[in-house]
Amino acid sequence: MIKIAITGNIASGKSTAEKTIEKQGYPVYDLDKISHGLLENGCKNEIIKKFGTTDRNKLAKIVFSNKDELLKLESILYPELKNEIFRIFNENKDKKAVFISGALIIDKGFGELFDKIIFIDADYDLRLERLIKRNNYTFEEAKIRIDAQDDKNKNLSDCIIENNSDKATFEKNISDILRELI
Repeated sequence: MIKIAITGNIASGKSTAEKTIEKQGYPVYDLDKISHGLLENGCKNEIIKKFGTTDRNKLAKIVFSNKDELLKLESILYPELKNEIFRIFNENKDKKAVFISGALIIDKGFGELFDKIIFIDADYDLRLERLIKRNNYTFEEAKIRIDAQDDKNKNLSDCIIENNSDKATFEKNISDILRELI
């Protein structure tokens, strides 16, 4: 089995890439959804003990305004997240490939768990436009979120798929990369 990570900056097209890969019959897992499940189940008691809540909006206000609090949350979640990644690999060992998607795969040290890393990329202005439309953010809110990320992970990836055109072109590019990787 080939273990492939899908990463990229916010509003680059990771979700569209996930759906395209799933349509081709491969299992795809989203680290954000797994993390949300851990907040509600696996790590709930420990998080409530440290932060008083597992409500994602309340947690976000706490951890994104204080780096020490963010590190505390990560120290609870990330070991469990890593265990979940290993569980996913184990339960899919008979598959040709398994994909796990997440914006922070490389940043948080999970990149070493994968055989290949695909980076989904899109132009800054296009991501800004998508984020405003998708999340109903103001221009300033969207800009803050985009500016909080950088492109260093792009250089650490095995392949880059550009998502600056129409959906059909993007899906074709994904299919071409899959043929190369698998």
